Amino acid sequence: MSSAPRPDGRRADQLRNVTFEANIAPHATGSVLVSFGLTRVICAATIENNVPTWMKQQRVPGGWLTAEYSMLPYSTLERKQREIAKGKPDGRNIEIQRLIGRSLRAVLDLNKLGANTLWIDCDVLQADGGTRTASITGAYLAARLAVQKLIDEKRIPENPLADSVAAISAGIYKGQPVLDLNYIEDKDAEVDANIVMTGKGQFVEVQGSGEETTFSPEQLQSLLALAAKGSKELASLQTAFLTKQLLKF
Repeated sequence: MSSAPRPDGRRADQLRNVTFEANIAPHATGSVLVSFGLTRVICAATIENNVPTWMKQQRVPGGWLTAEYSMLPYSTLERKQREIAKGKPDGRNIEIQRLIGRSLRAVLDLNKLGANTLWIDCDVLQADGGTRTASITGAYLAARLAVQKLIDEKRIPENPLADSVAAISAGIYKGQPVLDLNYIEDKDAEVDANIVMTGKGQFVEVQGSGEETTFSPEQLQSLLALAAKGSKELASLQTAFLTKQLLKF
């Protein structure tokens, strides 16, 4: 894809440098530090041998997965006030943690999880655009590492994760469709989208909006095509990471 240079010199269809570091939070059941360029998020998965009260009351079989998301005060250029200091929940944080939960539950067989709750905590260390997409991509890896411990301890008989899941942003920046927007691109994008996909190429969620403009069906298709390419690359990186890590169990 030919295009004008982006602010950081990437091609229009090029991901930022993506890395994963395991066991960043030793007390979690599974944890990963995920980096999308300068965006860095700690994703931790913790297994609780219990299920929510509503599941018990309604006699719903299986387990549950829930997620929490936060941006640390020093993750942004200007200090971000903690929710507890504001005295009320941050609407954006709530929206993102619900998205993370939906994305993981889309590939998780809750019956195979047993009577356990899988807690996903995503804490943004440094924000440079794409914190929700990095969180989802890293959360899957943390969950997979945590699930492996359940299997090895014979607490569940098989892997309840039916597929991988990852997320990536795409947008129209200066009239050009681009993949994996950093902060400079994200704040000035005419169109911004976040796409969640499975490793098998199925869509989980598509979020897109015109920022003070509209976009055509052709532009939407170009963004979906970019996201599919990026998601496939992320799935390959996830597989390589897990192949290396799971050999240690």
